[in-house]
Amino acid sequence: MEKTIKIVIGIFVAVILLSGSFAGGFIVGHLMPSNGLVPFSNEIPTPDTPPTVAPEQQTSTPSELQTLFIPFWQTWTLIHEQYVVQPVDDVKLLEGAINGMLQTLDVGRNYYLNAEQYEQENAVLNGKDYEGIGAYVDTQGDYLTVISPIKDSPAAKAGLRPGDQIIAIDGKDMTGIPPEDARQKVIGPDGTVVVLTILRKDTEVPFDVSITRAKITTPLVESEMRSDGIAYVRLNTFGDTADQELRAALTELLAQNPKGLIFDLRYNGGGYLYQGIAITSEFLPAGQVVVYEKYADGNLEENISTSNGVALDIPMVVLVNEGSASASEIVAGALQDYGRAKLVGAITYGKGSVQSVNMLDNDKGLVAITSAQWLTPKQRLIQDIGLTPDIYVEYTQADFDANLDPQLDAAVETLLAILNNTAIPTSMPMPTPVNTPIP
Repeated sequence: MEKTIKIVIGIFVAVILLSGSFAGGFIVGHLMPSNGLVPFSNEIPTPDTPPTVAPEQQTSTPSELQTLFIPFWQTWTLIHEQYVVQPVDDVKLLEGAINGMLQTLDVGRNYYLNAEQYEQENAVLNGKDYEGIGAYVDTQGDYLTVISPIKDSPAAKAGLRPGDQIIAIDGKDMTGIPPEDARQKVIGPDGTVVVLTILRKDTEVPFDVSITRAKITTPLVESEMRSDGIAYVRLNTFGDTADQELRAALTELLAQNPKGLIFDLRYNGGGYLYQGIAITSEFLPAGQVVVYEKYADGNLEENISTSNGVALDIPMVVLVNEGSASASEIVAGALQDYGRAKLVGAITYGKGSVQSVNMLDNDKGLVAITSAQWLTPKQRLIQDIGLTPDIYVEYTQADFDANLDPQLDAAVETLLAILNNTAIPTSMPMPTPVNTPIP
C-alpha cells in the first residue's frame, strides 16, 4: 500500500501548531537495534580503544551502509557509556537523530513529528479543540516566524503579526535553536503564560509579548449574508471537511440570491492539497489546471479541478493578505489566473513547496520531505514570492486598533464596481514588484 501523500505546507500552527497531512514509509527501523538498547560499560574508551559497535547494531544496518553508520553507532554507544545522567532516553536520541538528518536539507521545510505532535496538528487543522497561543508559524528560517494569528486567539489579541520573528522564549535566546524546537517551547496548557520576544520588520528594537495560552476551537468556515446583499464566506483552514462545510455555506447563501460573493482567505495558513483542489473546484469548471507541481528535473505535474462546483458564475472577490499561505495561495492564484476573481488585500506569504509526508511504522510519527514547488496555472512561482493582489490595500495597526477593515471595504467596493460595470478602485502603491512567470 502506498503510504506517502503530498500536502501543502505553509500552515503550521504552534499550538501554535502546524498544519499537515500525513502518511508513511521512512527508513528508521534500520537505525536501531531490535531491542532499542546497547551494552553499558564503565570503561572510558581511549583513542587506542575506540568504542565497539555491538554486532546487533551492525547487522541491523543495511550491508551497503554498515561502514557509513559506524560513527553513528559509536556515538550511540559513547552516550550510553559516558553521559553523566543515566539511563539515557533512547526515544529522544532517536528523534534527535531524525531531526538532525532533516535539518541538513537546505530546500523547503523538512520535518519530523512524533505521534503526539501529529495528533495535535491534526486537531488544529481540522478545527478541533487544542491548547496554545493560536498562531500559524513557519519553522523554515533562522527563527520561528509567525505566518498568521488565528482569529480571536490569544496570539491575535496580543497583537502578533505575520512576519514576526520569535527570537526569545521566556527570556531564553533562540539564536541557533532549531525553529521546531522553539515551537515546542511555545506549546503549553490552557491558562499558562509564555513570554515571547518579538523582532518585527518595521520595529528596530525587539519587544516582549506576554501571552496566556488558552483552549482554542477554530471553525473551518464562517459565513453571512450581508445587509448590502453580498454573500461573505471566510475559510480559516483547509482541514478534512473544509470542502463539505464550504459547499454547505455556499448553498445556503446562494439560495438567498446574493449580488456577489466575497471569499476571505486572509490569515489562512493552508492545509491539505486535496482540499485546495476541492475548494477551487467550487468556483471553476471541471478539468481546469488548479496548480502545477514542478520537480527538480523540470517535469510539471497537473492538479485538475474535480467537479462542477456550486458557485461557478457568481461575481466574486477574494481577500488575501500576508497571512494567506500555501493552499490559500493555490486557490487564490488559480482564481486570479483564470480571471474568475479579483484579489484584494496584501501580497501573500509565498509558501509554495510540496512536502511528501511519510508515516513511520508502529505509530512513531511522520517525516515530511520537500519534493517539488507549486506553480499557478500561468506557471507563476509561489515560493518566496507570493501572489500580488489586483487591488493592493494595507491593513495597519491603527486600523486594527480602531476596529476598521479597509481591505474588506475595498473588496466590497471592487465587487460593486464589477456588478455595476464601473471603474475598479485604484490600488495603493505596492511594496514589491508583481511576480512573473518563470522560465
